[in-house]
Amino acid sequence: MSEVKYKRVILKLSGEALAGEKGFGINPPVIKTVAEELKDVYDMGVQIAIVVGGGNMWRGEAGAQMGMERAQADYIGMLATIMNALALQDNLESIGVPTRVQTSIEMRQIAEPYIRRKAMRHLEKRRIVIFAGGTGSPYFSTDTTAALRAAEINADAILMAKNGVDGVYSADPNKDANAVKFDNLTHLDIINKGLQVMDTTASSLSMDNDIPVVVFNLNEPGNIRKVVAGEHIGTTVRGK
Repeated sequence: MSEVKYKRVILKLSGEALAGEKGFGINPPVIKTVAEELKDVYDMGVQIAIVVGGGNMWRGEAGAQMGMERAQADYIGMLATIMNALALQDNLESIGVPTRVQTSIEMRQIAEPYIRRKAMRHLEKRRIVIFAGGTGSPYFSTDTTAALRAAEINADAILMAKNGVDGVYSADPNKDANAVKFDNLTHLDIINKGLQVMDTTASSLSMDNDIPVVVFNLNEPGNIRKVVAGEHIGTTVRGK
């Protein structure tokens, strides 16, 4: 563990990251690669919890824009995160990594309900825990779930794995050639500058609980390992 900076982490995986270039659904080669990278970090002795999004299946905001009741649309999105979590669990266990899925919406036939003490016990017993179903309430994003669960399980950091983006920029680097990448920011910077990293609720939670957030590109092999080992890649957000 001497080579590890963050010994217990929350990895925030977007649903889009599991879709890869397809942009929709679950891309089997992509999810297999993610599982293999997680095993590499797991073998370092790091305790890993994962919050997975559902944007590759459904977005509550998009449903609401089509006229659906926002709460109903968000519940559909929560179900999408559970589908992603089960797929990720299957890939991890196929390569020998013990994994538990905990959902904020009870589905006892396929996963455990979220229980904080049980989740921490799983981590201590060297199991990866995947938190699915968001917070269990509409109007909250999976970014907020990551910040909430990180505070609850006393995580050392939130690893914000982005799909093809290597950090936080002043503007969208895909649209603005003059966008500037930040190496370090505070949580207040994220809120005050309106930077598109995580929503305001998640930023406030992370700031109030003094949880650093590392934003990095998931698509570059070995990046998760580099982050937990303390290499400075992407953008680190900490402090006020």
